[in-house]
Amino acid sequence: MLKFSGIILACAALLGGANSVALAHGEKKSGTAPVVKEQTDWGIAGDASMVVRTIDVSMGDDMRFKPGKLEVKEGETIRFRVNNTGKLLHEFVIGTKAENAKHAELMLKFPGMEHDEPYMAHVDPGRTGEIVWTFNRAGEFEFACLIAGHFQAGMVGTITVAAN
Repeated sequence: MLKFSGIILACAALLGGANSVALAHGEKKSGTAPVVKEQTDWGIAGDASMVVRTIDVSMGDDMRFKPGKLEVKEGETIRFRVNNTGKLLHEFVIGTKAENAKHAELMLKFPGMEHDEPYMAHVDPGRTGEIVWTFNRAGEFEFACLIAGHFQAGMVGTITVAAN
């Protein structure tokens, strides 16, 4: 009986936690919770006070980013100012090619999937979003809109991080 009760409690905790941890696409963060800084293969959430430059990126209903190729240096903290010029919700998600492809597949299966990470900006039509990111690893990375169908339509760009 104890084992069964433990399973029920664990399931309840997971279900309750899933609703409170993540946001759906387009929803705005409420409160002033600090950004969780977790090292990824493509870098870590940056501090606004450490920004060395701002890169403006636009995205539209033609399923393209402008510019589509970005170059940064290892160690740079970049502010991405992402403008949605379209009439549809779009997003700017930084990751590896493999991670973005995996996430895009999940978005096809679960288009209302809730999530919010410091390397993602969900931007409503006519609005501007922002990400501050530190590229502390050299390599070829990607930014993409992972909303169902957008990634598959080619809404992808590249970030080259040059080693120091």
